[in-house]
Amino acid sequence: MLKAGVLGAGHLGKIHLKLLQQSSRFELVGFYDADTQASQQIEAEFGYKSFPSMEALIEACDMVDVVTPTIYHFECAKKVVEAGKHLFIEKPITQTVEEAEALRALVKQHGVKGQVGHVERFNPAFMAVQDKFENPMFIEAHRLAEFNPRGTDVPVVLDLMIHDIDAILSVVKSPVKNVSASGVSVISETPDIANARIEFENGCVANLTASRISMKKMRKARFFQRDAYISVDFLEKKCEVVKMKDAPQKADDFAMILTNAEGKKKQIYFDNPKIDNNNAILDELESFAHAIENNTTPKVTLEQGSEALRVALLIIKNFKTL
Repeated sequence: MLKAGVLGAGHLGKIHLKLLQQSSRFELVGFYDADTQASQQIEAEFGYKSFPSMEALIEACDMVDVVTPTIYHFECAKKVVEAGKHLFIEKPITQTVEEAEALRALVKQHGVKGQVGHVERFNPAFMAVQDKFENPMFIEAHRLAEFNPRGTDVPVVLDLMIHDIDAILSVVKSPVKNVSASGVSVISETPDIANARIEFENGCVANLTASRISMKKMRKARFFQRDAYISVDFLEKKCEVVKMKDAPQKADDFAMILTNAEGKKKQIYFDNPKIDNNNAILDELESFAHAIENNTTPKVTLEQGSEALRVALLIIKNFKTL
């Protein structure tokens, strides 16, 4: 079992602590948080060992899970890697692309593994359709959340939209060509609602909307490709695949047939892939354990986390704010 520790014991940090303790792949050694009073309360309530310093925790671990606010990601991750420990780091990987590139170089230099916590990659609905993607050319994503003061220190792009950015980049195997975006600050000092259009060199276009001031929650993405439409509901953990094939000469009486302007007939087929229930956060942590133990490439690499951050910051840079 890998000895694991958590840096940062806020809302998400406590979830990671609970799951690492439950996991059969890790031995949770404890956590460090700069808030001494909160650390004492967490230790008393849950029994997790609170370490007196970041360095003491890192020393006791094989793998360190960085769940601090983003502004401290690089500082903490640098200490983890320079100590020769494997690094799991929450999204976004760092504050800047320069920090992300420096972190990637450090990981390579010290010969350790690194993985970024883009948890939607492990969403069972998204995983169920991985073998269905064949060069999607138009993508729509909507990620809406009710207002929560937590996370409003950063634009909604880094808070919410980055989930969809990473998921889309994992599907579209082409470099980003152009980005245009607009954002509105309603409650926060940074945009609370944003829309972005990402154009890829292969001609694919992705239209993303993210809001943290909505009346209801929504996390959906739709992928359109030749002869197929794929829908993923990340929130409800549902997916649907609609395929079109050339209609047979003699179709079933109940078959759905479409005829285009040229007279070509297509038959519609509905496919509902099997979805396995899982805990996505536990799965991403345990997949990292597998990569460490088997010396394989982590499912969400630091390079992929860096690219998601680069595109997110490009969106913010191109904001036409209202």
